[in-house]
Amino acid sequence: MNREEIRGVLKAIFEEETSQELQALDDEAVLAEDFAFDSVDLVSLLMRVEGHFHVRLTNAELTESRTVGALIDLVGNKVRDNPSTGSLRAAA
Repeated sequence: MNREEIRGVLKAIFEEETSQELQALDDEAVLAEDFAFDSVDLVSLLMRVEGHFHVRLTNAELTESRTVGALIDLVGNKVRDNPSTGSLRAAA
C-alpha cells in the first residue's frame, strides 16, 4: 500500500472515531491536539488500525507517532515488513 491509500483508510477511521467528516489528513496534524484524542481514543484508534491493516502496533510506537504523517509511515513500514499482509496489498 502506498501513503495515499493508507491515508484514505486512516481518514475513514478518524472520521468514525471523531464522528466528524474530515476534509483531509495533513501529515503535520498532531493526533492528541488536532483531533483531541485522549488515551482511550488512542487505544481505540490503535485497535482499529491493527485490525484493518493486520499489523501489530505497540503503545510505545503509537505514542512516538504523534503526527498523522508519522502514523502513516509506521503503518506503511509494518505492512511492508509483514509477509501476512501480502493479500492485503494485492487487494488494495
